[in-house]
Amino acid sequence: MKYKRILLKLSGEVLKNPDSGDTIDPERLAFMAERVKKVCSLGVEVGIVLGGGNIFRGLSGEKNGVNRIVGDSMGMLATVINALAFGTALEEIGVPAAVMTAVEMPRIAEMFVQRKAIENFKNGKVCIFAGGTGNPYFSTDSAAALRASEIRADVLLKATKVDGIYTADPKTNPDAVKYDEINYSTAIEKRLKVMDSAAFALCMDNSIPIIVFDFFEGDALERVVKGEAVGTLVKD
Repeated sequence: MKYKRILLKLSGEVLKNPDSGDTIDPERLAFMAERVKKVCSLGVEVGIVLGGGNIFRGLSGEKNGVNRIVGDSMGMLATVINALAFGTALEEIGVPAAVMTAVEMPRIAEMFVQRKAIENFKNGKVCIFAGGTGNPYFSTDSAAALRASEIRADVLLKATKVDGIYTADPKTNPDAVKYDEINYSTAIEKRLKVMDSAAFALCMDNSIPIIVFDFFEGDALERVVKGEAVGTLVKD
């Protein structure tokens, strides 16, 4: 494996079934858990950060009159709900998992401590990091970059429904061109919306490459950790 320890960033929206309206769709959850299990079977240590957009977004709540700080706190709790669901799905298929939160809730999950996370990896557990950074105004992309830095991940994998980063939205612009590789500075300057600038900057400062890829494309996740050219690579 090219990457021995990864941080996988998944949006909360991938858990939602747009047809049934289920906030957490059991079939989608099981599919995603199986994908992670395959990577674990290759000997890769896996950390995961899930968004909470399928349940609540602080930024969206602000537009509807919810105080931003309160809304962000609600969003953090949404990520805990998703993390608990994902952790349960992994354990049901024989993959040990630990949910670690940025906010203390001892009867629900472990508090995130860097040393304890490393210990969980050594004990063969998938670590699911919930609660964002524990602070308002920071996205789960920033949380993913922070945790990737803290656990010394070899790479941050941003899983999406698109096969990489494009010059424009390929769904609305047929002239959009895909980047096979791009540097952090260019990604920040062009304000590429696949991740926020704070996340790009944090990965740049800690020399953590980012790979943006289509999580739902065949065996893309396994190919990424093996070092194959999949998606778009963001690095120095």
